Amino acid sequence: IPNRFITPEFAFQFHYFAIRKMHFLMRARGLVCFPGGYGTLDELFETLTLIQTGRIEPIPVLLYRREWWERLVNWQQLVDEGMIEQADLDIFRYVESADEAFEIIRSYCEERARDEADDENADPTGRGGPRHTASE
Repeated sequence: IPNRFITPEFAFQFHYFAIRKMHFLMRARGLVCFPGGYGTLDELFETLTLIQTGRIEPIPVLLYRREWWERLVNWQQLVDEGMIEQADLDIFRYVESADEAFEIIRSYCEERARDEADDENADPTGRGGPRHTASE
């Protein structure tokens, strides 16, 4: 049964969980992970891995309640054992409130919109200057 709180045209049904995660990440502007179980951990670690390996563009990955996450995962142990690099710990951030998470994602979206606008105005020849259309 689809989620009754979702607008019907946005109630996607996926047979395979991996496809659901792929579509989720294709549209995501951030990932906020609250304390959860295996499904939460699966989505978190898949996202971290895809960002770490350059398979997807980095998005904000926010872990709600630092104390909970640090009890669950010894991130520094992964670094100390050479499983990940120290820089990989920068892929995610801790947040302690919904407002804090919202501001981080809002800032990311604004920066991304500016970057996309800059890309649209870039000179495709690489010679510098703004791009102009034939009607200008």
